[in-house]
Amino acid sequence: MTVLDLLDIIALVVKLVRRNILSMSFVVGDVVEGTVTGITNFGAFVELPGGVTGLVHISEVADSYVKDVNDHLEQKQKIKVKVIKIDPEGKIALSIRQLQAPKGSGGRSRRRQSGASFEDKLAKFLKESDEKQQILKRKSERRTRGGTGNARRSF
Repeated sequence: MTVLDLLDIIALVVKLVRRNILSMSFVVGDVVEGTVTGITNFGAFVELPGGVTGLVHISEVADSYVKDVNDHLEQKQKIKVKVIKIDPEGKIALSIRQLQAPKGSGGRSRRRQSGASFEDKLAKFLKESDEKQQILKRKSERRTRGGTGNARRSF
């Protein structure tokens, strides 16, 4: 191992330690203001206070479908983001979508707000399924019994 290899290893360790120390100042659920530093096809990089960079994945940019992140964000734009995950390597996942007020017509949020529990929904499904099966069974029995009536005549 050469001196340059050792310097590279030391630089990497320092970088990882620095990233972990800086990312520890954030906790999942924190809402912070940052600056968009880069936009890619999979999301946007945001510089947070302390020089730490996090990623807003394309699915976390807006509550609606996002085809191009550039339609929603610009370079050097100041935005508020929510910290949604910090992995063991210190990478920070961010969300803009989770800060937006939920839409009244959103499919997911409307389903979650319905009063029925999972067990109630399952019981209702099973009851309806049984009723439909009984109807189908009656119809198929009528077909096999019905016919033209010739089968029952004896000569």
